[in-house]
Amino acid sequence: MNKSQLARRAGLGRTVVSGAFSASALLPTAQTVGALGKALGLDVRVLLGLRDTAAGQTTMTITGRETAQTRAVGRPIADCDPHDLEVHPAMDGAPAAGRRYDIPEHMRTRSVLPTYVRRPHDAGLARIVSMAAAGNSQMAVLVGSSSTGKTRACWEAVQSLAPLGWRLWHPVDPTRAEAALAGLERVPAHTVVWLNEAQHYLGAGQGLGERVAAALRTLLSDPERSPVLVLGTLWPDYAQAYMTLPAPGRHDPHSQTRALLADRRIELPDSFGTAALDAAKTAAASGDGQLGRALGHTQDGRLAQVLAGAPELLHRYRSASPAARGVLHAAMDLRRLEGGPHLSAAFLAHAAGDYLSDDEFDALEETWFERAVAELGDPVHGSLAPLRRVRHRPARRSPAAGPPADPVLVVYRLADYLEQHGRHERQALCPPASFWEAACAHLTRVDDLTRLAHAAEERLRMSWAQALYHRAAEAGDINALVHLYALRVLAGDHEGAAALLERAAEAGSTDAMERLAQVRQAEGDHLSAEAWYRRAADAGASHALVRLAEYREAAGDYAQAERLYRLAADAGCFTAVTGLAVMHDRTGNRGAALQLAVEAAAGGDTSILTRLSVLRQEQGDHEGAESLARQATAAGDGLALLSLANAREADGDRGGAEALLREGVTAGSVGAFIKLAYRLRTAGETEQAEILYQELLLTPGGYVEALAGLARLRESTGDREQAEDFAWRAADCNDTYTLIELAHMREEAGDFDSAETLYRQSVDAGHEHTLVWLVELLEKQGRHGEAEKLASDAADAGDSYALVTLSEIRQDADGPVPVLEFGLEPDGTLITEI
Repeated sequence: MNKSQLARRAGLGRTVVSGAFSASALLPTAQTVGALGKALGLDVRVLLGLRDTAAGQTTMTITGRETAQTRAVGRPIADCDPHDLEVHPAMDGAPAAGRRYDIPEHMRTRSVLPTYVRRPHDAGLARIVSMAAAGNSQMAVLVGSSSTGKTRACWEAVQSLAPLGWRLWHPVDPTRAEAALAGLERVPAHTVVWLNEAQHYLGAGQGLGERVAAALRTLLSDPERSPVLVLGTLWPDYAQAYMTLPAPGRHDPHSQTRALLADRRIELPDSFGTAALDAAKTAAASGDGQLGRALGHTQDGRLAQVLAGAPELLHRYRSASPAARGVLHAAMDLRRLEGGPHLSAAFLAHAAGDYLSDDEFDALEETWFERAVAELGDPVHGSLAPLRRVRHRPARRSPAAGPPADPVLVVYRLADYLEQHGRHERQALCPPASFWEAACAHLTRVDDLTRLAHAAEERLRMSWAQALYHRAAEAGDINALVHLYALRVLAGDHEGAAALLERAAEAGSTDAMERLAQVRQAEGDHLSAEAWYRRAADAGASHALVRLAEYREAAGDYAQAERLYRLAADAGCFTAVTGLAVMHDRTGNRGAALQLAVEAAAGGDTSILTRLSVLRQEQGDHEGAESLARQATAAGDGLALLSLANAREADGDRGGAEALLREGVTAGSVGAFIKLAYRLRTAGETEQAEILYQELLLTPGGYVEALAGLARLRESTGDREQAEDFAWRAADCNDTYTLIELAHMREEAGDFDSAETLYRQSVDAGHEHTLVWLVELLEKQGRHGEAEKLASDAADAGDSYALVTLSEIRQDADGPVPVLEFGLEPDGTLITEI
């Protein structure tokens, strides 16, 4: 037979048969191999075994048994059920006549998906999938609110890969992040990695999320396993948290995740546009009862939410019985404080108590919890319910293993839409005492305990924070001891704090080792400090190597210091090269210092050139300082000339500083523009400052800074209306600090009413910590009750900075700040003793 004849006999396409015989084509599916085997009269079982070996699906041990660790992950897309992949079941409605479900016959046990209506984001997703099909590993994360169609869009996008033999892997067990980390090395080519609700993978605690992100980056760049396709979904709040840069000098918890998500996010709107709604109406007119029913309840184009039952979920929430509503509030609060997503029955029953009034609590029956979860488990549309029970299949056990040791835990899951609704509706509320009691008594996962402890600490519920950190430490999180140490320091218990830190360090926490070394260093015990730095370095803390190098440098052991600096640099500590270069420069080895700086600049890090420039200025070598600053500027460092100008000004050379600033302006340094314009404005040369700000508006990277500068300039000249206009234009570009600066200027001028208005506008615009200045202003005016109410409300919502500041202002004597020493009760009452 030729291949065309074989294709006809096997009932396959000619292209499929040709691909099966080609060593360079995708691995044929099991169905293709089976059909060809039957057509050729061969043993299908042997062929399928050979196919499995080729796919790397199984590796046999010397005893001939298959091992789970060596099995390739995933299964054919054609064998997947979209509901197992967490596509929301849709509201009921008769499907279009003759329409077939897009999964195998034996799996058609759940609600039918409505006709898919394409929207603009589908085109971008399709391009990503096409590039993967063409042989290039790709990733896309769909970012949108709950129930906007993210997961369904991903499911529809991968359907084009099913006929090509692609597999799909959805890691979920034992936890999503642990499953992903354990299996990513076994992802073969032509696999879709399915990361629905990617926050459970990328946001996992204990550094697990960053390890997952790093492993995904490795997978995507591995040519031996290309192509693979990674698809994920995220809510906007999580995406923003991962992509936000930390403040300078602060720990960066999401550096790997930020690099992974860069240029890989596709935004989904909350609503359907006109064209998409028209397409949905056409499908409904053709017989799609689900779309027809949903369109009849849709407002503002929110068709996907209606299909997922969002309005009915809200109705069920608002009309729930007191007991059921208390359970929902406990579930919402645990989820918005990042616990879960699986919520134990024991936790919910215990936590719900204080969400009920006294009369409601007294009226509870013995079986109130069972009745409440039955009420909440009643489906809205299809299998969608406000709170549904999650059933785990028991692990398969051999007869010799005996009965399972522990009973299966009864857990529930809150509907996504209600979870997101709770995050917004309840964001300003602190959970009641029964919630924290239940968390301490019933939560067992380390991630849940540490996140709840952090949430309690943010709200100044210090006793509960300590209790939860203790539980986390008992569950194996040694870094929880470091958090406990910090709490005891705030409370003024330095002896207890030291004991906790030593305990954490002895248990292996490198963070504790470095902190303990710093404590010993501050106490003057340098031998002990160096010993702890060495233990931290031996445990893999690269920054500790820099501290050891500094000790060796201070002792005059430059060779050992250089070795340690280089070890730290090889381990990825970017400050190590700077330290080594500065040491060379200070010890007279300027050639070696300059070589390090030039090499770093060639790799994109110009900070060492700038640091050496300032160092030469301090040594009196002005010519050398200017030469290095100009090299850094030529290499793209917009702050080099500004840094040197600041150093000159600190030495009293204002003329030299201004000359450098003007040179920086010519080179396009935004920082030089700002500093020079500030000098001109404060010197009364407002026209010259205006010219600079207008020029800065057209300078790359300078637009927002120019708006802020013009706002300050107009304020200083008395043109308040224009000042506010420029400040709001800057706020539209995410710079709300300019509003605060105007408020400061008005407060200093004695215009408290106008300052208060601007502070409140800045709070509404979302600027972090503006509330502190507003509270201080109210307290200064004698409006103590208002100040306390604002600060307390902010603490309930997780921003305790204003309340701590207010407590410091009112403190009569030295010592621990009262609100930090004992904290607050869940109801906000100050605890005065324990």
